[in-house]
Amino acid sequence: MFIPGIIITIATFPGILIHELAHMLVCRLLRVRVMKVCYFRFSNPHGYVIHERPSSVLADVAIGFGPLLINTLAGAVIALPGAMTARRLEIGTRLDYILLWLGISIAMHSFPSTGDAKSIWQGIWRSKSGFLARLIALPFVIVIYIGAMGSIIWLDLIYGVSVVMLFPDLIARLLR
Repeated sequence: MFIPGIIITIATFPGILIHELAHMLVCRLLRVRVMKVCYFRFSNPHGYVIHERPSSVLADVAIGFGPLLINTLAGAVIALPGAMTARRLEIGTRLDYILLWLGISIAMHSFPSTGDAKSIWQGIWRSKSGFLARLIALPFVIVIYIGAMGSIIWLDLIYGVSVVMLFPDLIARLLR
């Protein structure tokens, strides 16, 4: 089923906002100076963070993968009340459905973008990076590109729904 990208962008804008916020937060945590942030726009890319070049490949990878951790956790936690209702197959309130939409839209923007992969790739090949750092970081770049291409077959949506619907089971099992 074809849905124009602009419709998906509008419907999932909270995920784009949190994705860029995650990059910015990791930059701040690692003391990498942020020069410009655009949390959302209609043109491509839909958001971005421009920062100085990190001092290590590890920092490059952490900044690139920050949204994977932050968006996943934020999406799961925000959707939890609505997901618990849905898991019990009960009719939810409007708030439950809003929380589910927020959680899914945030979680589905967890994957780093091809721009993130490009930034990590450039970091890998700068002169300070040793062979071992390149060897370790290379699979991360490959995974990012695969994830980004997976959005063509709705991998990002499948991931978002999976995070939101499986998180309550994980919580329930941990509390037993």
